[in-house]
Amino acid sequence: MNPFVRCLLVTAAIQAATATVAVTGAYANDDIMKNQKDPANWALQLGNYAGQRYSTLDQITPSNVKNLRPVWQFSTGVLRGHEGGPIVVGDTMYISTPFPNIVYALDLNDNGRIKWKYEPKQDSSVIPVMCCDTVTRGVAVAGNKLFLGQADNTLVALDTETGKVLWSAKNGDATKGETLTAAPLVVKDKVYVGISGGEFGVRGHLTAYDINTGKQVWRAYSTGPDKDVMIDPQKTMMLGKPIGEPDLGIKTWPADQWKIGGGTTWGWYTYDPDLNLIYYGTGNPGTWNPAQRAVDKDRAKSDNKWSMTIFARDADTGQAKWVFQKTPFDEWDYDGVNENILADVTVGGTKHKALINFDRNGFAYTIDRTNGELLVAQKYDPSVNWASEIDMKTGRPKVNDKYSTFAQGEDHNTTGICPAALGSKDQQPASYSPDSGLLYVPTNHICMDYEPFKVEYSAGQPYVGATLSMYPAPNSHGGMGNFIAWDPAAGKIVWSKPERFAVWSGALSTKGGVGFYGTLEGYLKAFDLKDGKDLYNFKTSSGIIGNVNTYMHKGKQYIAVLSGVGGWAGIGLAAGLTGEQEGLGAVGAHKALGEYTQLGGTLTVFALPDNQ
Repeated sequence: MNPFVRCLLVTAAIQAATATVAVTGAYANDDIMKNQKDPANWALQLGNYAGQRYSTLDQITPSNVKNLRPVWQFSTGVLRGHEGGPIVVGDTMYISTPFPNIVYALDLNDNGRIKWKYEPKQDSSVIPVMCCDTVTRGVAVAGNKLFLGQADNTLVALDTETGKVLWSAKNGDATKGETLTAAPLVVKDKVYVGISGGEFGVRGHLTAYDINTGKQVWRAYSTGPDKDVMIDPQKTMMLGKPIGEPDLGIKTWPADQWKIGGGTTWGWYTYDPDLNLIYYGTGNPGTWNPAQRAVDKDRAKSDNKWSMTIFARDADTGQAKWVFQKTPFDEWDYDGVNENILADVTVGGTKHKALINFDRNGFAYTIDRTNGELLVAQKYDPSVNWASEIDMKTGRPKVNDKYSTFAQGEDHNTTGICPAALGSKDQQPASYSPDSGLLYVPTNHICMDYEPFKVEYSAGQPYVGATLSMYPAPNSHGGMGNFIAWDPAAGKIVWSKPERFAVWSGALSTKGGVGFYGTLEGYLKAFDLKDGKDLYNFKTSSGIIGNVNTYMHKGKQYIAVLSGVGGWAGIGLAAGLTGEQEGLGAVGAHKALGEYTQLGGTLTVFALPDNQ
């Protein structure tokens, strides 16, 4: 072939491939942007890229919500914890189940008739390495593709019309304790997914895959050298300034402990299209025994970076724009994976592109999401005692040695620590209303005793190193949960509602002035956004740890939620555990839960009567 002709053909092929990627990438991103702006849909697990879990639908109001009623139900066929929630795009609802991670496409024109069903064949040996139930936090939909992270670390892309597998990619190794529970996020031509397994000595990471081929594009680790973590110490910001010192992901760990250091990424991911930044948090360092993670027995040298950290990364390259470590040298299992909600917040008279994070450690942070500057950090549960406050200059908590499991030492049972390892809030996502400027937050109100002990690492075996007991916060209302409204600018609770058990369901707020959440007993509850007044409740078939969503179909607003008790809070019922310290301490705290609900797996859809 003539060399000139060959050159033209090669050039044309490259241009065609580039054009295909560009068009497909733009389509995927534009499709999500379009779908999330249409209030008839519930296009992302967190409602929108900002993670606000807010809807502009307003048919349901404080005056008529009392007339809400269930209009149809669907059994998932699985009896474990149902986290996450339905995705609705057009006339189709997509839901996923706990292991074995069945996906259903349901026809909204026919009360949930099954359009297709995907049931992966997974090895059940993955179940024992799922520390806190066999949950998944849902699927992502972009264009003609649905993305699911399976428990066995398989990321799959399915055709939204048929359920056919388009491609699959292996994201981890269950024999090492790695699993996959997070909901994927799609941005442009990439789908992002994390990794679970912090209690097995897993090294956390966030990975980007090409949405068309499943090929890995980049992987950013949570621990280790800067090149692995994708940090540039001269450019990556911390508290508004460059980090400066290189390889803190190694230096703040003893020897090679960072290689089994946890920092898993099993929570939620949000995205700012204007800044092109992805935000997510990393989990606890391994092991739960802090003495084994101390450098020269010195807490000050032992931040165990970059566990317990909020990352802001360039969505295209994965490079870290800024970092903020919330609980350096974590001594309490205050996993840092909770959602990062994006909103514009005025603090001290200045309007900020902000990020709000309710950390497991009991502090709520308002951060400038452009550069990581700390704006507000206050307790959102009055029982928090492990630290007195956050130093606003350094971002570091002022630790109370009385409740420091490191200061008290190995094999010593430190009592009365608040919050418990469950945190003042776990992964159950909060909601932000731009109408009120407030966040509506499902919280836990639980304290603990914590005894660390030495543990040896063995791949695929539990790597915990602590014994825990949990109980309701003393000298309080006697329950183990509160549902609160929070002012992110002032850092204050506006109102608070007590609950019998930890509130493990994601919240929803709406333009109609009504909010929703679920309880571990199984109640769907509606409340007035202004004052938290109870407006409606309905007891579903099982405890609710799923996230309440809303959508519109044929001109009518619907509320949808998955029931199915489980998760960490409900692991006793889900896994048949009865020992006080089983389930990493959660079983004893929630031992009475079985008096109020039992296992289930049901989608319930609510609406107002036709004449409303």
